Amino acid sequence: MFKIFEPSKIFSITSRAPKYVLTLFIIVFSIGLVEALILSPEDYKQSHSVRIMYVHVPAAWISLGIFSSITLLSVGGYIFKNKNFFLIAKSLAPSGLVFNIIALVTGSIWGKPTWGTWWAWDARITSMLILALFYLMYLVVWRIYQDKEEVFKITTLITIFGIINVPIIKYSVDWWNTLHQPASINLMSKSSIHSSMLFPLLIMTAAFALFSMLIFLMKYNTELIKIKNKGLDRL
Repeated sequence: MFKIFEPSKIFSITSRAPKYVLTLFIIVFSIGLVEALILSPEDYKQSHSVRIMYVHVPAAWISLGIFSSITLLSVGGYIFKNKNFFLIAKSLAPSGLVFNIIALVTGSIWGKPTWGTWWAWDARITSMLILALFYLMYLVVWRIYQDKEEVFKITTLITIFGIINVPIIKYSVDWWNTLHQPASINLMSKSSIHSSMLFPLLIMTAAFALFSMLIFLMKYNTELIKIKNKGLDRL
């Protein structure tokens, strides 16, 4: 059923993909920077500091999306006994952690002029920090354990517990009285953010998604080469 996910078949595609993804990333990122730094208006309250949003928000979205994907791949891999699902999940994790850290750092930078402090134990900030810890635990387990069956089981458990934190991050601003502003973009109702800010935000999100894909492809291809060098046709 999942023969399409066999490393030997995937490598023929993924080995050629990075150069195309890199080219597309440079184009989209360049457009996003012009839109975010030059063409988009300043906020009437936060002035030019609002431009941090164009890095902070996409980084947070990508981080959450990657962890959700890792969870689905890990659970699917465990249920269907497809080890390549775990390899894909493992290759996604580094970029997820990078964007999680970017979200935390830019949030701190944004918080200084907005809240008057670099860090506050706000519900959303704290839950994002907890997500970073789950990412770290996930990657550390892959480093420590040599037994594949053991690492598959433990990393799956980590993602299952970690995914509980994702809706907490999403709805923390609604469930608790926090410093963090409510969500400006809503899929089920009208968004409060103006189109002049929404457009560059979406472009930067696309650019970050392409960059995360680039990191994933580099990591995944490295893992596939390791398998090939060991003379294995499959995981």
